[in-house]
Amino acid sequence: MNILGALKGRGLGLQGRMVRWHLLVLCAMTTLLVGVQTWQFYREARERIGERAVIISRLVAQLPLVYQGAERGEPNPALNTQVNALRDEAKADFIVVGNAQGIRLAHPVPESLGRPMMGGDNDAPLAGREIVSVARGSLGLSVRGKVPIWAGGRAGTRVVGVVSTGYLMPRAWNLVAQALISLLPWFLLAMALGTAGAVWAARRLRAEILNLEPEQIAALAQQQRAVLAALREGVIAVDGTGQVTLASQRAIELLGPVCTPAPLSELWPELAALTAGGLSTRQQNLELTLRGQPVLVNLEPLNGQNGAPDAMGGGFVSGFRDRAEALALADELTHARGFVDVLRAQTHEYQNRLHVLSGLLQLGRSEEALRVLNAEIQADAQFRQLLRDVQVPRLVALLAGKRERAQELGIDFHVAEGSCLSPLWERHADTLVTAVGNLTENAFEALAGQPGEVTVLIGEDPEGMQVEVEDSGPGVPAALAETLFTQGVSSKGEGRGYGLAGVCARIQALGGALRHSRRGGRTVFQVSLPAPGARSGGGP
Repeated sequence: MNILGALKGRGLGLQGRMVRWHLLVLCAMTTLLVGVQTWQFYREARERIGERAVIISRLVAQLPLVYQGAERGEPNPALNTQVNALRDEAKADFIVVGNAQGIRLAHPVPESLGRPMMGGDNDAPLAGREIVSVARGSLGLSVRGKVPIWAGGRAGTRVVGVVSTGYLMPRAWNLVAQALISLLPWFLLAMALGTAGAVWAARRLRAEILNLEPEQIAALAQQQRAVLAALREGVIAVDGTGQVTLASQRAIELLGPVCTPAPLSELWPELAALTAGGLSTRQQNLELTLRGQPVLVNLEPLNGQNGAPDAMGGGFVSGFRDRAEALALADELTHARGFVDVLRAQTHEYQNRLHVLSGLLQLGRSEEALRVLNAEIQADAQFRQLLRDVQVPRLVALLAGKRERAQELGIDFHVAEGSCLSPLWERHADTLVTAVGNLTENAFEALAGQPGEVTVLIGEDPEGMQVEVEDSGPGVPAALAETLFTQGVSSKGEGRGYGLAGVCARIQALGGALRHSRRGGRTVFQVSLPAPGARSGGGP
């Protein structure tokens, strides 16, 4: 959260950045549009001014004073006065009349009369064609409409001069500026609407992404990748359409090559069928099969902020792990708990014995203390004698600890005389310790704190080995007899029923069997394992 807080306080937020980028884009587009419009307005203004200039030039060329003066080819004050008067009425910047040699006969500046016309665009009108041109003359850059002056004022006769009506370019740019100014309110309105739209879109977007900033989303994505890489169980995310959108490295190892998105029905048909109708509640420890291997699966529906189904429409996250690994971990925990109980029982019993011996010695009854001590030594020796032929050290240690535990509970615990097991079974020591530990502990619990007897018999023959755990308890309830080895089934209440299921799974994995029966008023659980050499692979 500290990282997210730091990122949130850095620079502009999503809303500010969206408004900023929107304004930049809008300004860039507006600048481009203004440029295009300016060029179009300039062309239109030039065309309109040119057309107007040509029309004025035609009218001037038809005046008798003009074509007669052009035929004489000499400056005429009366001609200049009349032409300048027409210029004022037409609101043109200049009207110039020239003879066939391009000498000015009329001009707004009297000093320019008799001088050659400037601009270099008289060839076309002197050849009998009307033109519109942009050229620089003595008055500056201008748009000009030029027409020929015909002899006698009749078109098609001899060209005797030229009339040039012009408007200086500042007038064209004034028209462009007026057109652009007329667009300014619309530009400001577009800026305002665009800014409001960017703010609204940013707020909607932030609401959709849980009010997170882009940096926060990137940080969460990096954390998600790290978490998925650190998990030792498979994790997949499935959307409402049944597509796997995310898979951890462990999931890829269990599912096989996954290229997301991929249909769940192809990767894991059993899970796809289970979740086909959608998932509304959390489900845990489901036993499914993945590529022929049993796995334990947890399902978590993807819900929105208020607990409603998310936009993915029934998506979920699934975590799964190999069932054998889970059982192995459970066995390790069971062993650890068993060893703790054994150590606690041994500590308790030895303290009691030491207290008895200390009390007898303090009372001066040393002979009686010696008898108690010898009895304990003899009992231990007898118990060790019973286990002399059981040559799996961990199993012997477990039985010794269970004896101390039984003494603490007030239960008579025995190892049947003649019990034996060769060192060949050391390779299955973990399974044997798990099985015997669970069965003896269940036998202790079956006596429910009442005095009773528990006996363990261990034997082997050429075909394999057998372990029997017998107790004088009331036995397995009839209602549970058929499902006793199913995970979660127990007469001891909720949260139990995993020990026997785990033992059964491990025994069956070695090709053995776990059975229970009533014999002579006692409950007997029997474990059978084939000889290691009788199984392909020779055991684990």
